Amino acid sequence: MRIAVAADSLDGVAREIPAALRALGYEVITHGALADGVAEADPAAVWSACARAAALDVAEGRADEAVVACWTGTGVSIAANKVPGVRAALCTDAATAAGARRWNDANVLALSLRLTSRQVLAEIIDAWFDTDPSLEPGDVAAISMVEP
Repeated sequence: MRIAVAADSLDGVAREIPAALRALGYEVITHGALADGVAEADPAAVWSACARAAALDVAEGRADEAVVACWTGTGVSIAANKVPGVRAALCTDAATAAGARRWNDANVLALSLRLTSRQVLAEIIDAWFDTDPSLEPGDVAAISMVEP
């Protein structure tokens, strides 16, 4: 599975996100401050640009899912959700991550670099990738209401 990962800075657990995904055997595509040769001051590292790039990877089939991060997680969540076909969820704990995958079929995980500790990151990633979307008719119908 290919996972696009974007962060606008190297604060907090930013560097640990791609490392954790690679440790689970995922191929990682990096954007923003995590990409080789991109400095935090580079326009490609701005929260809106890097989140959009990762979301486009998902929408256009270059990645199966994405993880995007900024200081609060809010900006990258908003930016990713502007891309048609993306359902980004800002998650601060494992239960929220599992629920976002199960009931919302979220395909982009948004994280706060300020709030997410190493331990919580591991819990969120495990919950996200261990949870499948619901196939219940009501859940599928609800998701279809937000599709473009």
